[in-house]
Amino acid sequence: MTSITQPLSFYAEVLKALEEINAPYMIIGAFAAAAYGSERATHDVDMIVALAESHMDALAAHFPSPHFYADPEQMRNATADGTLFNIIDSARGEKVDLIPITLDARYQEAFSRRIRLAFEDLNGELVQAWYARPDDVIG
Repeated sequence: MTSITQPLSFYAEVLKALEEINAPYMIIGAFAAAAYGSERATHDVDMIVALAESHMDALAAHFPSPHFYADPEQMRNATADGTLFNIIDSARGEKVDLIPITLDARYQEAFSRRIRLAFEDLNGELVQAWYARPDDVIG
């Protein structure tokens, strides 16, 4: 099981917001690889998202300005263009990059195979999250 460290705590906040608004997502990259015992040089959390219009507005509302930057219009444009977008916590100087499922056709297939795993947050609580399967992360 992986655990969140202080620099990744904002990722956990965004992930919990995605869960609360029932927005489909999947953790990929180094954090997902660590869940399967594979270490990588980077320690960020990459998340693929499949956001509907209502999710974008709800996600932006979860992170209001001026403390946060979470622009639903940027989310719409990024989803349409297949480019990543981010949510920024200006007080901590941290950002979370979210990757629309529309960025790469291979994400669709991997997304259909995602599984639930748990990680430990900063409070020591287990958090259930959607992860890519090992064969979609470790190659």
